[in-house]
Amino acid sequence: MKTSFKESTITEQRGDLPKITFDKKEVADFYPEVRRRVDAYFNRKNIGKHANGAMIAKTTFILTVFIGSYVLLLSNILSPGMLLLLAIVNGFFTALIGLNIAHDAIHGAFSSNSIVNKAMGLWFNIVGANDYMWMITHNVVHHTYTNIPDHDEDIDQIPIIRLNPNQDLWPIHRFQYIYVFLFYPLASLSWVFLKDYKKFFKSHIGSYDNSQHPRKEVYRLFFFKAVYYFLFLVLPFTLIELPWYYILVGFLALHFVEGLTLALVFQLAHTVEGTSFPAPDENGKIANSWAAHQMYTTANFARKNPLANFLFGGLNFQVEHHLFPRICHIHYRHIAPIVKQTAEEFHLPYIENETFIGAIGSHIRTLKKFGRGEIQPA
Repeated sequence: MKTSFKESTITEQRGDLPKITFDKKEVADFYPEVRRRVDAYFNRKNIGKHANGAMIAKTTFILTVFIGSYVLLLSNILSPGMLLLLAIVNGFFTALIGLNIAHDAIHGAFSSNSIVNKAMGLWFNIVGANDYMWMITHNVVHHTYTNIPDHDEDIDQIPIIRLNPNQDLWPIHRFQYIYVFLFYPLASLSWVFLKDYKKFFKSHIGSYDNSQHPRKEVYRLFFFKAVYYFLFLVLPFTLIELPWYYILVGFLALHFVEGLTLALVFQLAHTVEGTSFPAPDENGKIANSWAAHQMYTTANFARKNPLANFLFGGLNFQVEHHLFPRICHIHYRHIAPIVKQTAEEFHLPYIENETFIGAIGSHIRTLKKFGRGEIQPA
């Protein structure tokens, strides 16, 4: 049985896919140098790489609003209109828990204490997802095979959405830049009711051998899903003194806001203009070192916007996150200039959109190009 997973380490491959390797000689000095400079920043400031006071305050605020809005939803002291608004607030803060708290914790970035990370990572389960599957699909697979067709399943969505240059091109894809925004709000609904189960019982995720799991993770999957269904379906339908269809509308509104928030933030990091989708050669080799590969496939957005930095948990600093996933996102805005300068010195791209709206526009234009078959593997 498998018992542990390490980021950027894939040891078992699917038989019909080549084993991916990176050319360690290409821009080989970039990662050691940028890591040296980032370490020097923390040493010079005499600060740790994990959560600081600002992160703890943000965590407290997010969890307080999330729990408070949930309690008020069950209290029967508000009008139906206010309950709907509160469900929307709860959905948005559910997304913020994932983006800000659980994401860092599952990467081991929230705290230097593994017990604290595991405890904070449990919030991922409480809001309906599964921390164990996220560790595999995100920490291991996505962070290793970023934007590589057939290997990174983040760009292998449902067939009607084409984010993968190896995916079949259908005539309807010409309109995906419009209708995709009808699917994005369904992202978290799919996650809590379908995605985790589907991923858990797949034999492979990309080229990763996913056929065996520790027995306790099977129990944890079903236990925490049951906890979520009880908290967000059973209790609301039991305690809220409104017709069932009012409660259903509130539940759907919660998820539409949560799903749209999560989908947009993640798509703006990898599926925008400038990012590449490199295919390996016949031997499975990528023509870049791993760190250089991250610079070609990853993008930042709105990194100078304080509100974006607060809300999106460093996911708008995706470049820094992919290079330093074990550093708490609260520090990313400080190390970003270091990463950018180092990338420029090594003639590597530092892809970014200056604003959130600009990133959305870039994403839409990229969807158009995918829908017309204009983007090919690099």
